[in-house]
Amino acid sequence: MYKSKIQFFLLFLFSFQVLLAQKPQKLNSVEIYNQIEKLNFLGSVLYIAAHPDDENTRLIAYLSNDIKARTGYLSLTRGDGGQNLIGPQLRELLGVIRTQELIEARKIDGGEQFFSRANDFGYSKNPKETLQIWDKDKVLSDVVWAIRKFQPDVIINRFDHRTAGTTHGHHTASALLSTESFDLANNPAVFPNQLKLVETWQAKRQFFNTSWWFYGSKEKFDSADKTNLVTFQTGVYYPTLGKSNQEIAALSRSSHQSQGFGSTGSRGEDTEYLEFINGEKSKDKSNIFEGIDTSWNRVKGGKPVGELVTEIISQYDFSNPSASVSNLTKAYQMIQALDENHWKTVKSYEITNIIAACSGLYLEAVAQNQEAIPGSIVNLKIEAINRSDIKMNLLSITALPLRKNTPIDSQLNNNVSESKTLDLQLPEAIEYTQPYWLKEKGTLGMYTVNNQKNIGIPDVIREVKVVFNIAIGGIEIPFERTVVYKYNDNVKGEMYNYLDIVPEVTTSILNKVALFNNGNNKSIAVKIKSGKDNIKGNLQLDLPKNWIVFPKLIPFNLAKKGTEQIVYFEVTPPKESSEVIAKSIAIINNKTFSTKQVIIDYGHITKQQVLEPAEAKFIKLDLQTNRQKIGYIMGAGDEVPESLIEMGYSVSLLSPEEITAENLESFDVVITGIRAYNTVEALAAKQNILFDFVKGGKTMLVQYNTPDEVETANIAPYPLKISRDRVTEENAAVQFLAPNHPVLNYPNKITSKDFEGWTQEQGLYYPNEFDKAFTPILSSHDQGESPKNGALLIAPYGKGYYIYTGLSLFRELPEGVSGAYRILANIISLKEPTTQPSEEIKP
Repeated sequence: MYKSKIQFFLLFLFSFQVLLAQKPQKLNSVEIYNQIEKLNFLGSVLYIAAHPDDENTRLIAYLSNDIKARTGYLSLTRGDGGQNLIGPQLRELLGVIRTQELIEARKIDGGEQFFSRANDFGYSKNPKETLQIWDKDKVLSDVVWAIRKFQPDVIINRFDHRTAGTTHGHHTASALLSTESFDLANNPAVFPNQLKLVETWQAKRQFFNTSWWFYGSKEKFDSADKTNLVTFQTGVYYPTLGKSNQEIAALSRSSHQSQGFGSTGSRGEDTEYLEFINGEKSKDKSNIFEGIDTSWNRVKGGKPVGELVTEIISQYDFSNPSASVSNLTKAYQMIQALDENHWKTVKSYEITNIIAACSGLYLEAVAQNQEAIPGSIVNLKIEAINRSDIKMNLLSITALPLRKNTPIDSQLNNNVSESKTLDLQLPEAIEYTQPYWLKEKGTLGMYTVNNQKNIGIPDVIREVKVVFNIAIGGIEIPFERTVVYKYNDNVKGEMYNYLDIVPEVTTSILNKVALFNNGNNKSIAVKIKSGKDNIKGNLQLDLPKNWIVFPKLIPFNLAKKGTEQIVYFEVTPPKESSEVIAKSIAIINNKTFSTKQVIIDYGHITKQQVLEPAEAKFIKLDLQTNRQKIGYIMGAGDEVPESLIEMGYSVSLLSPEEITAENLESFDVVITGIRAYNTVEALAAKQNILFDFVKGGKTMLVQYNTPDEVETANIAPYPLKISRDRVTEENAAVQFLAPNHPVLNYPNKITSKDFEGWTQEQGLYYPNEFDKAFTPILSSHDQGESPKNGALLIAPYGKGYYIYTGLSLFRELPEGVSGAYRILANIISLKEPTTQPSEEIKP
C-alpha cells in the first residue's frame, strides 16, 4: 500500500518544487481557513515578465488571497545581470540570490514561482537583440512548457508586446513570447516532445497589466480612455489578517533585498488595470474569470468534493481547526478516487498540507550534520507529534531517494512526541546539492538544462527526503518532509539549514585572478576542504606547459569533516604575455575532484551551496603601476579592492566615520565603490573633506551611481548630472576623445586593444551633462545610437584630480580583463594638474 502512495506523492515533485523556508511553516487558524477556501477555488492565473522584481506583487497578492486563485509568476530570467546591493556576488551567483528572494516573496503573497532557461545577460535595448542572445526557440519552448504545465485560465503580461525599443529589451521580449505562446500551447505540433509529460492547453484569455507608467505620466493616464480596460479594486483590507493587500504586497516586494526594493505598505483604494489582448473577451469588466467554471464541477466527479469542502468552510471552528480534520480526510479520499488530472494533483498537495496544519501535525527529519557525501549514511532524528485529539497512526517512514520503507505502526497520541533515530543510506550516484541550472556550462544567453522535467522548477532540487505514512480515520496519507539540519544560535535561537550533499573534497584557488607583472615567481594559495573524516590525497595545480609550477604535487591529510588546509604553489610565468586558466585538482585513490564550494548565506534567504570549477585566471601582462596608497569606500558591494591588492597597491577599506582630513592624509587616492552615493547616506556629509583631499593634490575616483536616490546633489565639485545612458555592447568601438591626456598614456599606453574581451557591458549610468572643467576621455555607443561621451570624465581640482567613471570596472576586474587593469592603473597614477579649475560648487 505504501508504495502506491509514495508513487502518487512523487507526482507532487514534478509540479511543486518550492521548498519551505529553513524553518517549517506553522499556519495559524486564520491562515488555515484561507487555505481551505482556496481549496474550493479551481481557477488559475499565470503572470509573465522578464526579471525578479518585475512582478506586480499587489496583483499577485490580490488574486491569491482575495480571489483565491492559484497564481503563478513566470520570470523568464533569474536576474543574473543586475547589480547587488547586499554583497559582491554578480552574474550567476547573483541569480542564485535573486532566485531565493523570489521564492521568499511568493511565500508572502501566496503565489508560486517559475523560471525559464533564459540567462539575464545584462541590459538590452531592444527585443530583437534579446531574442538573438537568448535563443528565441528555446525560451519560447519554456514559456509554452510553463503554460502547459501550470494550465492557467488567464495569462497576464507585465509588459506591452507592442512597444519594442521603449523599455528594456528583456521586458518587451517577455511579452512577445507570452503573446505568441497563447495559442501555441494548444497546438500539438508545437514542441511535441513535451506532450510525453504534459497536455496541450488553451488559456481562456490574456491581458496586459497596464498602468500610468506605460502612458508616460499619471496625468496622461488619468485622461486616457479606459473603456476597454478591465478594472478591479486591489486595495482590500483583510480584517482576519490585520493587513491590507498593499501591505502584504509590500512585504513581498521587500524580499528583493539585493536590488534594494524595500517597500512601505499602503492602505486604502487601489485600482489595477488589465488590457485585453487574446482569447475570449469578458463582458464583466471586474471579473477576469467570467465564463470559467472555477468550482469542483470542472473536474469529472468533483461536485461532491466541492460540496464537502463548502460544508467544511461553513462549519470551520477558528478556536479548534482540528474539528475539520475528519471531513478533510474524507475529502482527501474522494480526491484520490478521481481520474488522474491536473486539478487532482494540485488539490491533493493542498489538502495534505491543510490536514497537517489543522491537526497541528509536526513532522521533522533532522540530520546530525549539515553536509554528507554520496554513498554515506546520514543519521536522522525523526520527530512526529500530533497536537490534536484526532486519532492517528504512524504506519511507516519511507526514506528517499532509495525509497526504503521502515515499518513503525505507532499511535500518535495528543501532544505526545514520537521520536526515533533512522540511518538513511545515500546512493553512490546521488547528485551534489547545487542549483541544477548551473550544473552544465551554458551560453551567454541560456542556461543548459537537459532534463525537460526540471525546466521551470524554481529551487534547488533536493533528493533526500522522508515520507511519513500516517493513517487518519483509516485513511492513509503520505506527508513528505525534506531532511534538514538545525542547531541553536545563542543570539538567534533555533536555526535551520537543509542537508547538502557535497564532494569528498573541494578546493579553491584563493586568487580568482592572479597577475604576473614582472616575470617573477608568485606564491599561489589553494584551500582544501574535506567533506568527510580522515581524507588523504594529493593536490596539483594544472597549468599549460609554458607555466612552471612547483611542487608538482602537494600531499594533504585532513582528519575531520569540514576542516580546511591552505597550501602554496610557486608559479613562474612565461616570458611572453599570456592569459590562461589554472585548475586545482585533488586526487584521492585515483579519483579526481575539481570543484570549488561557494556558500551564499544571507539571513533573508535559504543558505545556498554552489559548486563551481576550481579555476582561476592567471595573466602575464605588461602592467605598469606606482605604489600609491588607496582608501576604498565600499558602496553596494564589489570585488574591486581585491583586484587593487592583486595589482600591488596598499588598500584600506574606509567606513564613513573614518573619512576625516587627518585619516585621509596617508592616502594618495580615494575610490568610492559602485553606487556608494546611492547606498551610503553618511557620504553626503563627507563631501567637503573629500573635495579638500583632492584640492590638496590627491586623486578621487567615483565609480558609477544610479540617478535615483543619490544621497547628495553635489556628487562632484562641479556640476555633473548622471543619466541612464549606457553602452551594453561590450565590444562597441571606442574613440579616444583626448588621446594626449595622461590617463591614456601614463604609465601604460592605452589602445583600443584594452577594450577587447570585456563582459556584459562597457559601462552604465553615464553622466550626460557636465561642467566644462571635465574632460571627456572616451566615446562609444551601441549600434544605431548617438555617441555616449560620459564613460570617463576627469577634472583638475586644486592640485589634484576628480574622476567619475561609469565603466564597468566592477565586472571586468574580477573577470581578469587585462585592459581594465591597465586603465585603472593609469587613473590611479594621474599626476598633479598644471591648470587651475573653474569655480567649483560649494557642497
